[in-house]
Amino acid sequence: MRLANAALPAAFQEVGGEDLALVDITLDGGRIALVEPASGSVIGARDCGGGIVVPAFVDMHTHLDKGQIWPRTPNPDGTFSAALEATGRDRTAHWCAEDVRRRMDFALRAAYAHGTAAIRTHIDSAPPQDRISWPVFAELREAWAGRIALQGASLSAIDQLPDDLSAHFDHVTAHGGIVGAVMYPVAGREAKLRALLEEAEARGLDVDLHVDEALDPARNDLALVAAEARRIGFSGTITCGHCCTLMTMPRSEADRTLDAVAEAGLAIVSLPMCNLYLQDRQAGRTPRIRGGTLVHEMASRGIPVAIASDNTRDPFYAYGDLDMVEVWREATRILHLDHPVGDWPLAFSATPAAVMGLPDRDRIAPGAVADLVVFEARSWTELLARPQIDRTLIRGGVLVKPPRPDYRELDV
Repeated sequence: MRLANAALPAAFQEVGGEDLALVDITLDGGRIALVEPASGSVIGARDCGGGIVVPAFVDMHTHLDKGQIWPRTPNPDGTFSAALEATGRDRTAHWCAEDVRRRMDFALRAAYAHGTAAIRTHIDSAPPQDRISWPVFAELREAWAGRIALQGASLSAIDQLPDDLSAHFDHVTAHGGIVGAVMYPVAGREAKLRALLEEAEARGLDVDLHVDEALDPARNDLALVAAEARRIGFSGTITCGHCCTLMTMPRSEADRTLDAVAEAGLAIVSLPMCNLYLQDRQAGRTPRIRGGTLVHEMASRGIPVAIASDNTRDPFYAYGDLDMVEVWREATRILHLDHPVGDWPLAFSATPAAVMGLPDRDRIAPGAVADLVVFEARSWTELLARPQIDRTLIRGGVLVKPPRPDYRELDV
C-alpha cells in the first residue's frame, strides 16, 4: 500500500522538519518501507489529500477491569470517596471471571475501533479478586495478540500489600504482569514502598504507581518515590500516574520534586479527564482548581510524559470510550499542548510505547510498525476541533474497519 499526500507531524519524522510535511508512505509486509516527500502522483495510491497521519495510539493507564459498571453502580455524588465505596460494592457483588472478561473484551473492542494498538491496564489485585482477574487478563492478552498489545499492572493500596511479597509477585508475573500500588498518606507507606521497589528490582520488573491523586499540597509521595528509586539505584522504569498535588504546592517545592524525578529517571502519566471529574468537587460549588499535573515543566527537564484515558464509565469517571483522539483533544485544551503543538503528539503513542518497552513505534519511518491512523483533517485546528469519527485505521499495513461495540451488549 502507498499513502500519497499524507501530512506527517514533525514529532514523528525521522529527522524533524516542518510542522506538517506532505509525504508519501509505502507500506510492505506490516512495516513502513519508505517515507519520501510527496510526489504529487496518486496513481496506485490511497490519496490522503493532505490529511494528518500518526502512529496507532498507546494508552498506558487504564482500568479495564472496572470499566462499564456505571449503569449498575453509579457514583452518587462524583467524589473520590464515593467512587471507592461504589466500586468496592460492585466488585463484591459482581466481579466473577465471566463479568470481568465480558467488560474487558468490550473495552478492548472499543479501543481497537478507535485506533489503539497497545494498552496497559491496572488490575485490582487484593485477594480474592487477584485469583479471578489475572487469569482473565492472561486469556485476553493472548486472544488480542496482534491487535492490541496488552500489559497488566497489579493494583493494591500501598498499606494492603502483604508483608511477604513473594506470593503476590509470583502470581502477577505468572500471568505476565508487572507490579504497582496506590500511594495513600497512611502510616508505614515508606517501608511498604521500599519493599515493593526492592523486590521489583531483584526480579528485574518495572513498577507502575498511582501517586498524589489529590489536590492537597501537603502530599508529596512523588518525592518519596524518587528518593527511594535513587537510594535503590532502580534499574527498570518506575511510572507514576496522576501527580496532581504538584499543581497546588509552592513552586520551589514543585521544582525540587521535579528535579528529583528527572534525576531518578521516573516516567509520568497524566490522566486529565478523570482528574477533572473527581477533584475539587463539592456539591453546589464550582470547582476552583482543576486536576492535572505539571507536564510542561516535566518535559523541559526531559522527564518522559505520557497522557492516557484512565477510567471509563465507572464510579471514578462516568464518561470516556478509550478513544485516544478524545484524550488528545481534551488534554490539549486542559494542559495547553498547543502553540506550538511541538512534540506533544508523542505523549499519546511514542512516549508510552517507549515506557512500556514496545519497539518501532516512535516514528513514522522505514522499519517502523505499519499501524497508523489517518485523518481527513489537514491542520491541527481541523484535527482537534471535531471527534474525527471518519478516521482511517491501518493495522499491519492493512486497512481495517472494526465496529464499535454496542452498549446494549452490557444490558444483562
